[in-house]
Amino acid sequence: MEALKKSKAMKVGGTQKEKGMSRKGKDRLFIAVCVLPAVLLFSLFILYPMAKGFMMSFYQYSGLGGEATFIGLKNFQTLFADPIFLTAMKNMVFVLVFFPLMTMVLAMLFAVMLTQGRLHQFEQKFFKMIIFFPNILSMVVIGVLFLYLYDYNLGLLNGFLDVVGFEVLKQTWLGQKSTVLWCLVATMVWQATGYYMVMYIAGINQIPVDLYEAADIDGASKRVQFFKITLPLLWQILRVTLVFFITGAFNLTFTFVTVMTSGGPNNASQVPLTYMYSQAFSNANYGYAMAIAVVVFILAITLSFMIQKLTDKDAIEF
Repeated sequence: MEALKKSKAMKVGGTQKEKGMSRKGKDRLFIAVCVLPAVLLFSLFILYPMAKGFMMSFYQYSGLGGEATFIGLKNFQTLFADPIFLTAMKNMVFVLVFFPLMTMVLAMLFAVMLTQGRLHQFEQKFFKMIIFFPNILSMVVIGVLFLYLYDYNLGLLNGFLDVVGFEVLKQTWLGQKSTVLWCLVATMVWQATGYYMVMYIAGINQIPVDLYEAADIDGASKRVQFFKITLPLLWQILRVTLVFFITGAFNLTFTFVTVMTSGGPNNASQVPLTYMYSQAFSNANYGYAMAIAVVVFILAITLSFMIQKLTDKDAIEF
C-alpha cells in the first residue's frame, strides 16, 4: 500500500511539474508574441534603413534609379577633402559647444529659481508655462518667427536698437558670417530651455528638503548649497541631458538652418545634415550623402559614449 501511495504521489508531482513547465512555456510564448511586432517594426524602419545607408555609402548612386557602382572608400576620401563638409563640421562643433552650455545654464537657473525662489504657487506655474511654451511649438514655426525677428528692416531686434539709440549696431544678423551661427544658437536655446528646465525641476523636487534646512542651520549660502547639494544630487540627470544635447543639436540645426538660412551666407551656417540633404535631394549624389550620414552617426555615438565615460561617477544616495 505504501509503495502504491508513493507511486501515486510521484505521478501527481510529475503531472504538476509538467503543468508548471507548460505554463512557463506559454508565458514565454505570450511574451514573444507581444514583443515580435515591436521588433519587426524596429527592424523594418530603423535597422534595415540604417544598414542600407551604411551599404550605400560605398557606392556611387544618384538615388533616382539606374545602377549603383561600388567605389569602396572613395566617398569618404572625397568627403574629408571637401571644404564645404569641413566647414559644416566646424560649424557643428561650434553649436555642440555653445548650445549645450547656454541651454544648461539657463535651464538650471530657471529650475532653481522656480523651486527654491520666493514665488507663490501661481507664479511658479505661470513662469513654468511661459518658459516651457516654446518647446510645444513647431520648430518650423519657431524658425520662421526668428527669421522675421532678425530681419534688417522689419525685425524686432533692429527695431529695438533703433528705439534705444543704438542704430550703429543694426545689421543683417543672418547675412553675416560673424553673427549667423550665434543667431541660430540663440534660436535653439530659446526652443530647448523649457524642456531641460522641466527635467531639472523634477530632479530638484526629489531632493529632501531636510538637506537644505540643515545647510541653512549650518550657515551655508545659497551658492554653497547649489554646488554642494543640488548639483551633486542632480549629476545623473545632467549626464542624461548631455546625451540629449548631442542628438538634439544635430536635429535642431537641420531644421533651423533649412528654414532660416539654407546654409548661407556662403556656407557660413552649413551643418552636416543640411549638406547631406542637399547632396541627396538637390545634387542627386545619394551615395555621397550616405557617407555624410555615416560620419554623423559615428560622431554622435562616439560623443555620447565619451560623455558617459568622462562624467561617470558613483551616484549619491539620499
